[in-house]
Amino acid sequence: MSKNKNEVGTENTGIVRDKFASRLGFIFAAAGSAIGLGNIWRFPYMTGTNGGGAFVFVYVICMILVGISLLLVEFTIGRHGQSNAIDSYAKIRKGAKWIGFLGFFSAFIFLSYYSVVSGWTLFYSIQSFFGLANTAPDQMGAFFGAFIGDPVQPLIYHAIFMGLTVFIIARGVAQGIEKASKIMLPMLFVLLMILVVRSLTLPGAMEGVKWYLTPDFSAITAGVWIAALGQVFFSLSVGMSGMVTYGSYLDKGENLPKSSGMIAVMDLSVAILAGLVIFPAVFSFGMEPGSGVGLVFMTIPAVFSQMPFGELFSFMFFFLLAIANLTSAISILEMPVAYLLEKKNMSRKGAALLVGAIAYVMGIAVSFSFGIWGDFTILGKGIFDLFDYFGSNISLPLGGLAASILVGWFWGEKAAIGEVSNQGELKGSVLKGWFYMVKFVVPVVIVVVFLSNLGIF
Repeated sequence: MSKNKNEVGTENTGIVRDKFASRLGFIFAAAGSAIGLGNIWRFPYMTGTNGGGAFVFVYVICMILVGISLLLVEFTIGRHGQSNAIDSYAKIRKGAKWIGFLGFFSAFIFLSYYSVVSGWTLFYSIQSFFGLANTAPDQMGAFFGAFIGDPVQPLIYHAIFMGLTVFIIARGVAQGIEKASKIMLPMLFVLLMILVVRSLTLPGAMEGVKWYLTPDFSAITAGVWIAALGQVFFSLSVGMSGMVTYGSYLDKGENLPKSSGMIAVMDLSVAILAGLVIFPAVFSFGMEPGSGVGLVFMTIPAVFSQMPFGELFSFMFFFLLAIANLTSAISILEMPVAYLLEKKNMSRKGAALLVGAIAYVMGIAVSFSFGIWGDFTILGKGIFDLFDYFGSNISLPLGGLAASILVGWFWGEKAAIGEVSNQGELKGSVLKGWFYMVKFVVPVVIVVVFLSNLGIF
């Protein structure tokens, strides 16, 4: 079997694997994987409820020290393995397959509720054309509640979003993921910049900027550090093995440390820019920055309703959020699809349809938990809350912890740094510093976040 320039064979299988056609394509795809709900929905409300500038200051530190280290861990494992995530872990230590299986099953959990929420953004972007900005500010909460509680409408948008995700994955790595990311990510940055400029030109916007970017160091508590660390996991999508899968599509000559840094900076930039869209506008119209999870779907539409050309900017904002969500969803779907391709000999199209269909059915239960199944609970939590709790509080930290221990304590310094340095081609003491961060610091930090998420302290 011949290989084209975008394909690479796996060891001892005869299977020809797709791969990224260019370094830029990989960076866009991986940055797109990281950029999503975590940046534009979760980061602003976490900032709003954790002291504004104080949270941003701590978040940047956590991203530099922990986020980049974990990105590099996952990319290194994947490129070394040149296989699906489960087999990539096993090539370092056979018993580590369970880390990949955790990511495999977690992908269905994440994708099911991620697609439901992303469907909301499609609905809001379309409704922006049909008078959403004309809805009275005090009615935005009721509008949102009526929509998510409807048993049919959210499922339609859930299906559209899942269908788009499956379509891109079915086209492959180079022709699907890479091409889509090269279009969507630049579009995302352009839309963000337009919205930032509009927000900053509102009367009183500078008060919001000051609150957002000026840290009050007295407000930095242990809780703020824990919240910021948790946000790094959620934002970068580390711990779910999606970045291991993307790393497996890389050539051995890729500069992993440089790429990891660039991807983290792009992810951080989108989060900071999202805040510059939201908080100046919120302060300009006298809204509450600490309004929590409803900040995007209730407070922000209320702000647009009072703004000239509000319909246009409302559409742009929610279309932007939908694009960001789509670039993340394709990386989640790719992880189990890669395994089914290589281990179950399924076609890419068939594997994408199967995973997408299962996640869609699971998403029906998630959507119903806001309406007709609102009283149904498991372990005291509704279905959406249970899925979100498992994904954000258990699966991501546990996967990140296991990967860092695998690299730091089982793979060892010589092998790990050899892979990261392209067998000595890349020089610098920073690589040794990265290894000791992964071996000693990162596991302790993750354990603290993990125990905090479980409510132990």
